[in-house]
Amino acid sequence: MTDLLAQAQRLQAPEIDYLAVAPILIVLGAACLSVLVEAFLPKAQRWSSQVVLTLLTLVAAGIALIVHAKDALPQGLVTLAGTVAVDKPVIFLWATLLVLGLGAVLLIADRSVEPGGAFVAEASVLPGTKQDRAQANRLGMQTEVFPLTLFALGGMMVFVAANDLLTMFIALEVLSLPLYLMCGLARRRRLLSQEAAVKYFLLGAFASAFFLYGVALLYGYAGSVKLADIAAATSGTDRSDTLLYAGFGLLVVGLLFKASVGPFHAWTPDVYQGAPTPVTAFMAACTKVAAFGGILRVLFVAFERSSWEWNGVLWGVAIASMVIGAVLGLTQTDVKRMIAYSSVAHAGFLLVGSISLSQQGLSGTMFYLMAYGFTTIAAFGVVSLVRNADGEATHLSQWAGLAKRSPVTAAVFTFLLLALAGIPLTSGFIGKFVVFAAALESGMAPLVVVALIASAVAAFFYLRVIVLMYFSEPAADGPTVSVPGSMTTIAITLGVAITLVLGVYPRYALEWAGAGGFIF
Repeated sequence: MTDLLAQAQRLQAPEIDYLAVAPILIVLGAACLSVLVEAFLPKAQRWSSQVVLTLLTLVAAGIALIVHAKDALPQGLVTLAGTVAVDKPVIFLWATLLVLGLGAVLLIADRSVEPGGAFVAEASVLPGTKQDRAQANRLGMQTEVFPLTLFALGGMMVFVAANDLLTMFIALEVLSLPLYLMCGLARRRRLLSQEAAVKYFLLGAFASAFFLYGVALLYGYAGSVKLADIAAATSGTDRSDTLLYAGFGLLVVGLLFKASVGPFHAWTPDVYQGAPTPVTAFMAACTKVAAFGGILRVLFVAFERSSWEWNGVLWGVAIASMVIGAVLGLTQTDVKRMIAYSSVAHAGFLLVGSISLSQQGLSGTMFYLMAYGFTTIAAFGVVSLVRNADGEATHLSQWAGLAKRSPVTAAVFTFLLLALAGIPLTSGFIGKFVVFAAALESGMAPLVVVALIASAVAAFFYLRVIVLMYFSEPAADGPTVSVPGSMTTIAITLGVAITLVLGVYPRYALEWAGAGGFIF
């Protein structure tokens, strides 16, 4: 009888704080409901139903997060049998993901800039065929993109809160697989879009394999996949450090790939260029937040005590990412590829804050993620407006004299480029300042010097676009600037407004980002 009672206690269901994980449950539950909407509603009703459902989901998840944040314990809590930690950094990252997701969904749902939307009506039609050319003029839209977006967003939210490596791996796959599909759904330039999806999938599969093999080695080292147990094992164990070094290296490769940190960035320019621009905006903003949220948790919780063993390696990775992004960005002639290499440089700056392993570095990196996300959403929203007969005009030569064709569009894009360059009175300047200040506090002055030089070099290709827009004559057959619909207008306005507010008055956001540390 005693054995039966003991067994029953062991099999008892884990306690779940449903209010704490309500934002995740709402997003993933709505994603499942969205699949049913796609399956059972008539095609004519799907777009409106999916848009309303997706927007209501993000609002409901935001309300649930606010309710929990008001009553949350100061140090946070661990729930779902210890697999999910809901602490102050997670609340900040969840809020950032939900608002960035809202902006991305508005770009995805817009059907005015590209008649019928940016997504192809029938993804199975072969690129370049007569059927493919004919369907480009149809107004139907591939509304499966909405449940895919919700699944990806739900995976990102789990990823930043995962308290063990297996949960993190599952979340990584949940956020990645929908993105692989979404990259291949572009209405125009279908071959380029599908090529980008295949490249992203193949390289993503390799990165996932590296991540999982690293998890296996770390399990062999610590006897557990929980971050806290790995941290305890690094403090003192008689096991071989070879497993620790190899496991950490493979794990970090998978994380750096998802964050598009050089030299693990090979997928970034091709996927940014080939994917539908709203999906590119979603990846550039939300995936960056999720990836670095996971990196921060892994480094701060599991490997902080062994930082002296890996710090030098990540110094080299950060320098490589900044140099690759800044130098190769100078050679780009496509706006989307230029922003892709810009993201590689920014990933290097973010990594500088991540490896400082201080509270100032944590808060500065999270603020930088928020600032970069909103600027990027708005920038890709503007890119989607400059069009010719073939769709988006992304070659830099086509942006010559844009200020004479559309002064407002040129002015907005100029402000966003200045923010990416880190000019004062923009969120980009504050983000770089707090990250570099944290690095200096942690004794990483040489790394900050390299980062400042890379920032100066990267500023050149932003200024090159500004000069091209204002001081060149527009071509007679140059592109036109589409009048944005209400959804695209809201998304761009949201990004520009937050970029300005965080640059002029960043105090509240910085205090929120620095409200607490990770728990485990």
